[in-house]
Amino acid sequence: MNLPSNFEDLIAEVNQLDLYKKLVLQLNKDFLRANVDLNFHEEVLPTSLKLVLYETVYTLIQEKFADYLNLLYLIDVSEKQVKALDGSDPLQLAEAVSFLILKREWQKVWFRNKY
Repeated sequence: MNLPSNFEDLIAEVNQLDLYKKLVLQLNKDFLRANVDLNFHEEVLPTSLKLVLYETVYTLIQEKFADYLNLLYLIDVSEKQVKALDGSDPLQLAEAVSFLILKREWQKVWFRNKY
């Protein structure tokens, strides 16, 4: 499995395989498990999904860092990848982490669908 390198490629691949709703459901499931108040409607537009996810991650970084770390742990985002990010700008960090979250969730959905 080759993972997409940006948000647009990821959404294109998800839509090509008709798994967008499953990706949204996986996000909802993991955010609920992490006790983070975020629940996407199944029909959410990809641009809205990206924006709301980004804003939520930014808020967690700024105000609820322990919840942010718990979320990353529960979703199983690579610690190595997160540590490799530049943390000097919280806005850029939130955007990059949001994409890492989407990539990891996409892996889960893809594997479940494939096998």
